[in-house]
Amino acid sequence: MYQPHRPQQPPTTRLGELLEQVKAEFDAQASRSNDYDHQIAGQIHEMELVRGKIYQLEQTHLAMKNKYEEELARLRHELEQRGGPSQGPHAGPAQPPPPAIGHGPANLFQGIMAGAGGQGGPGLAPPPQEQPGQPGMPGHMQAQGPPSLNQPPGPPHNPFAYPQPQGPGINGYGPGAPQPTASPGPGKPRVGPPRLGGPATPQQTQVNPYPGSPSIARPTPPPNQNQQIAPDFQYTHAQLEQIGNQLSELEPDKLPPHLKRQGDDWHAVFNPRVHRRLDVDLVHNLAHQSVVCCVRFSHDGRFVATGCNRSAQIFDVNTGKQVCHLQDHQTTQDGDLYIRSVCFSPDGRYLATGAEDKIIRVWDIANKQIRHSFAGHEQDIYSLDFASDGRYIASGSGDRTIRLWDIQENQCVLTLQIEDGVTTVAMSPDGRFVAAGSLDKSVRIWDTSTGVLVERTEGEQGHKDSVYSVAFAPNGQHLVSGSLDKTIRMWKLNNTRSFGGMQTGPHPKNGECVRTFEGHKDFVLSVALTPDGQWVMSGSKDRGVQFWDPETGHAQLMLQGHKNSVISVAPSPMGTLFATGSGDMKARIWRYTGYNGP
Repeated sequence: MYQPHRPQQPPTTRLGELLEQVKAEFDAQASRSNDYDHQIAGQIHEMELVRGKIYQLEQTHLAMKNKYEEELARLRHELEQRGGPSQGPHAGPAQPPPPAIGHGPANLFQGIMAGAGGQGGPGLAPPPQEQPGQPGMPGHMQAQGPPSLNQPPGPPHNPFAYPQPQGPGINGYGPGAPQPTASPGPGKPRVGPPRLGGPATPQQTQVNPYPGSPSIARPTPPPNQNQQIAPDFQYTHAQLEQIGNQLSELEPDKLPPHLKRQGDDWHAVFNPRVHRRLDVDLVHNLAHQSVVCCVRFSHDGRFVATGCNRSAQIFDVNTGKQVCHLQDHQTTQDGDLYIRSVCFSPDGRYLATGAEDKIIRVWDIANKQIRHSFAGHEQDIYSLDFASDGRYIASGSGDRTIRLWDIQENQCVLTLQIEDGVTTVAMSPDGRFVAAGSLDKSVRIWDTSTGVLVERTEGEQGHKDSVYSVAFAPNGQHLVSGSLDKTIRMWKLNNTRSFGGMQTGPHPKNGECVRTFEGHKDFVLSVALTPDGQWVMSGSKDRGVQFWDPETGHAQLMLQGHKNSVISVAPSPMGTLFATGSGDMKARIWRYTGYNGP
């Protein structure tokens, strides 16, 4: 059968169609590619803009960083010049702050050891919260994030052979009562139940150190008071008048050589506005493992005692070596237990210590044993002082009482009650009177034989804040007090006889303030007089020690040798030496001598 042949399309036509399809698909891909190219170009442009902005931000950041680093370097240099810590930008934890004084009712020196976060070591705690019905205690000195404290040092290898009694001595000067001192830090519970009102454990904010302030003869200023006094003296007369006794404002680099003194880690500046009469030098640096709350010399000047966490220590003044370590191992080992006050008996055989556990311990130094233990205070004991006959000890506590203890009878023979926490006590040189400073801004003086209040300093002439330290003058006719109002005041006592007698009528007399010493930039924590009565010395939260002329009220020198608050100052009864205790875990022995230079 014949099948008709279907016509076939020419091969060229089929190929053309396929090529057209390929071309159309290529054009579509090319169009999409162009779109992608445009998108990529746009994104690249955006990235370039972002990169440019990031570069600008980076340059701005570097400029700001350089500016801040230059400012930090300048401030660090200034701090080092003023005696502060010379730590680099990546230095370790700061030194433990000195005991703080808190405004809460809990305890007078509460919070000194509240550690910096996570460091586990004592720091300065914030002021305790107010509790109704309890006396308020000053709470100052913010924490500096001090390093953790180690355990108290063990007993020294050298046995301590103390000399035989050499007769009573005057204990009226250099009370060195432990000013606001340390308290337990976080995670370290206090020993004993909570307290009512006592000196809060001192805390410290970092403060710029106080330059020294011994005075030196001031050259006659030129007619134009805006000119420099001398080529090497970069202060004008007007600037010096404005600085006055605030010797911390003086920059050592701007002072001539005869108005400053420098050691490896300390310096002193002398007041250019008065004639320089003193020189000062470091004798010994006594390292501790916790805050040094108090320092005190023996009456023969051969030894100095310190109080810190759980122990009192005695050092040989000549060698600087520890010769005795006193610690009551019968107490619980939980938490901190700071020794707030130490005091030698006049014959040098005993050392009395007052602590946070409310117990007064009288140690037989040669045997390192407790000879007497006095209980009765209901709160921390902040201050002790032996009477000059060695028989009685005065104590002051946050429980608002001053007590007089008879060592021979082994009992309390007098209790004096006031309205607020007692921060400091001092016995008069003849042992007839006891003075006490309080959180209520007053200084009170009682006749110890009758318990009659014979004098009280308050009112317009009185301090404007809590009194943290008192000390009788060696002649018994004057008393000095240091306060949180940053001043020291000297009081003339109402005398009826030439040596220390005061009126004891039915109504207490208001003391006459004969001198106010102003110049410290922060709380005054400790005051004392040299045994010749020619100088008043003071230690402050501003880290400085100042010597003052009691006749004029002028600061003679300002010594900067500690990296934290100076909690306690004490002169040697033999003269020429004094000791300081600080929150930087150091006690230091210094020498002061007459100056005969320009």
